[in-house]
Amino acid sequence: MKILRMIDALQRLGLDHHFEGEIEAVLNRQYDSAMTKYSSTIVVDDDSTASHDLVETSLRFRLLRQQGCRAPSDVFQNFINKDGKLQSKSEQDIMGLIELYEASYWATKEETTLVEAGELCAHLLDSARSSSTFADYTVRHPSHRSLPKCHIRNYLSNFHGGSTTKHYYEDTLADLARLEFNMNQSVCLQEVVHVSKWWKELGLAEELEFARNEPMKWCMWPLTTLIDSKFSEERVELAKPISFVYLVDDIFDVYGSLDELTLFTEIVDRWDVASADQLPDYMRKCFMALHHVTNEIGYKVYKRHGCNQIHSLRQAWAKLFKAFLVEAKWFKGGKSPSAEAYLKNGIVSSGVQVVLVHLFFLLGQGLTQRNEDLVNGDDPPVISSVAKILRLWDDLSSTKEKQDGEDGSYVDFYGESSSSIHEANFTTSTQYDKKFIHN
Repeated sequence: MKILRMIDALQRLGLDHHFEGEIEAVLNRQYDSAMTKYSSTIVVDDDSTASHDLVETSLRFRLLRQQGCRAPSDVFQNFINKDGKLQSKSEQDIMGLIELYEASYWATKEETTLVEAGELCAHLLDSARSSSTFADYTVRHPSHRSLPKCHIRNYLSNFHGGSTTKHYYEDTLADLARLEFNMNQSVCLQEVVHVSKWWKELGLAEELEFARNEPMKWCMWPLTTLIDSKFSEERVELAKPISFVYLVDDIFDVYGSLDELTLFTEIVDRWDVASADQLPDYMRKCFMALHHVTNEIGYKVYKRHGCNQIHSLRQAWAKLFKAFLVEAKWFKGGKSPSAEAYLKNGIVSSGVQVVLVHLFFLLGQGLTQRNEDLVNGDDPPVISSVAKILRLWDDLSSTKEKQDGEDGSYVDFYGESSSSIHEANFTTSTQYDKKFIHN
């Protein structure tokens, strides 16, 4: 149990990357033990046998599933009956409920009993919020749906959770986590300064006054995608195409006329620098800056990884522009697409494909022809599933905030075919929550 707690603490504190080999070895031993003895007792350490404990069983199950091990859900049979109900003793175990709730997010859709048990845990923990701040925080921010680095401070302030036992390693890990947190914060600050300087030197902020000037936001995407600070250089490079996603979105949504946007899209689709003079001045400057940045990133990819991916990067931008143009024709023409048509196009207009294509080539891992064809293909699931989550997430929040421009949302278009906006919000939330994020 101690070693499981330590691994969990390392992961929550963002220190696990220092001990990847050791963690993998421990969890492999745990998996071997679980596969041979889960029907009766489970070996915790090399020299002891565990009793059936909900905290321990749930924690082990979650850690193994996170590691990619196919841990059996049958380990919960002593705590959950066939109807998904908890044993009465388990309902009083707050820490057990917390760990089971966390573990339930790793259930497959076939493991309905575990899913239902997780929902019951959420209900019971909701009732215990007033007496347990740790329970309250867990229900609002389950680890499977959270970015660990965004919650390190809270975890440090509540290191023991609901436990009264202090482990020998906690002070050491807490000190190490604070040191690394401060070091990473310093690196992130340097990245924001670097991107801000690059954006200012690019000159578009002065030329295109309507465009958003938010280097901090542009740096957040890479920071949450590439958590390890060893990817600092890649994060800075990735922030550049992200800034153009926002810039081009503003041009299509707020500023450009339909004729201008159509010409803009055609020139980007051909990547026709010679025809850039046909564009309005602000579009020409945007396109030339995009051309420069794309070539710069393409050269860095070639220099590091020995492959020329300029065509792939340009193709990704062309797809985004075409998706933006489809939306512009809908909204500027006063047309309302079906919710299905909007979502299909919105997967591309989310900008996720452009970002992930740049990320794939910047990292240079798995650069086989098969993977390149997959990334460059039409709506590969590895990209479209992420884009669908982001699109629905963004649209859910946009219904609560008044936004500039003419763009609609999935909630709006679904609402046109439902009886109420409440139903539309509920349905969109259900799609986002249950289908696209749960696993």
